[in-house]
Amino acid sequence: MIKKQQHINIIIYITILMMWMGVCALKAQEPARPVIQQVSFPKDTLRITEFGAKGDGQYLNTEAINKAITTISEKGGGVIVVPEGLWLTGPIEMKNNVNLHVQRDAILLFTDDFDTYKLVESNWEGEPAWRNQNPISGKNLENIAITGAGVIDGNGGAWRMVKRDKMTDSQWKKLVASGGVVDEAGKIWYPSESSLRGATTQNAGKGHAGQTAADFMDVKDFLRPNLLVFTSCKRILLEGVTILNSPAWNIHPLMCEDLTVRNLNVRNPWYGQNGDGLDIESCKNVLVENSTFDVGDDAICIKSGRDKSGRDRGMPTENVIIRNNIVYHGHGGFVIGSEMSGGAKNIWVEDCSFLGTDIGLRFKTTRGRGGVVENIFINNINMVGIPGEAILFDMYYGLKGPLPKAGGQGDAVAEIPPVTEETPRFQNFVIRDINVNGAEKGVFFRGLPEMSIKNIMIERVNIVAKKGVELIEASNIVVKDLTLKTAETDPLIHVDNSKNIVFTDLKPGDDIDLLVHVSGAQTEKVVLTGAKIEGVKEISTFSNGASKKALVIK
Repeated sequence: MIKKQQHINIIIYITILMMWMGVCALKAQEPARPVIQQVSFPKDTLRITEFGAKGDGQYLNTEAINKAITTISEKGGGVIVVPEGLWLTGPIEMKNNVNLHVQRDAILLFTDDFDTYKLVESNWEGEPAWRNQNPISGKNLENIAITGAGVIDGNGGAWRMVKRDKMTDSQWKKLVASGGVVDEAGKIWYPSESSLRGATTQNAGKGHAGQTAADFMDVKDFLRPNLLVFTSCKRILLEGVTILNSPAWNIHPLMCEDLTVRNLNVRNPWYGQNGDGLDIESCKNVLVENSTFDVGDDAICIKSGRDKSGRDRGMPTENVIIRNNIVYHGHGGFVIGSEMSGGAKNIWVEDCSFLGTDIGLRFKTTRGRGGVVENIFINNINMVGIPGEAILFDMYYGLKGPLPKAGGQGDAVAEIPPVTEETPRFQNFVIRDINVNGAEKGVFFRGLPEMSIKNIMIERVNIVAKKGVELIEASNIVVKDLTLKTAETDPLIHVDNSKNIVFTDLKPGDDIDLLVHVSGAQTEKVVLTGAKIEGVKEISTFSNGASKKALVIK
């Protein structure tokens, strides 16, 4: 008996040692933080009024604003001032060495006349597509900025479809009475027949070689633009302004380098379809700080292209610092994916607060994406009132219902596909100093049988949630110093088909019915050491082929 116990102790020691060696190796390999190159402008300043602009909310200022931008760029650059007033405009095209400065009490309001926006070859959710021209855009530019303390309003309500279940009865009646059309089911309002037609057209806007804008005119209204898109630009500053009410995503830097986002106020209605705040796609050297987000979809999101298009582009989002931001409503506070096929690496997220976001830290992908997401360092995040998971890793993004099963009977195990370039990877995350007061679930991992979520360290975490921790298809996971108070305590921790899982210094709440449930024949080397188990009624249960030897508690 003594020898058996000694053998168990040796296994525990070796398992913990190997896990900590892996974590220490990750810490030792943490890359140097990037230095983001900053913009610089000549002192020359022009006001849009010098080019005939009128701030009465009725005069269309598209030509005046674009002429001002072009003029100062051709002179070598400078500042274009949007003074106090309500400035109605169509699409604005930025130029090299221009700072568009929107003063306080100035509102740039984009027109709801869809004919003002031409169809252009663009990008939609990580793939090439035809879309309406972005309200603000720039391509292959250097040294550009949008600054000030004013408001940029995308007039997105004119573009977006709205779901019936996201509105009260009176709101819905008012919306329908305003015009537009409702689908046959009476569940979704569209601003026009063209918009509804696009919603029922498969892959609307995704063209083939040889197609032109004319091929998409029948669904034009459906092809909503993102409000602000910079493509393949270098040295960008977005500072101070309020950017809101986008037709789709608010801010979308694509394949850019040296981007600074500072002191922004980014807003979209909570019900806004695709109403993301900031989507950083295939960018390098990025700083996002001291900004506030309250949006209709993911708030701060890292992307790098979708499926084959993203893999062929082969541009990860890398060298990103995100700090001192506040997120109110959003589908996720900080998000990676699901379009991450080009990969993401070397990202730091720290000193942020999420208040009421659907999910806190949200990492999502699915089979077919490919891409490697690694070297992600998250520190000092506070969350309140999270309706979903505080920390989520999900490699079945978009799945409705239970995991698919092979065959049609019983508990047949789904066929495991081979690992290919289409297999996504989440690995090498360090998550520290997280405080959560209110969530549906504290931590949820759901990896793939062919590719587990791996090499994750979670340390110094305090969570109050309805449910505790669930790890499915995970490996090499260290959870240290977790204080976990849950309303449902059966079980506190569920581990399924996972291996090399170590919990140290676990502090559960009072009156725990079941501490750990282990399931799956593939589960092995689950170790709990230093757990406070005085108030636990039942330590462990096992199911679906899990061996009792898979769990060691010391």
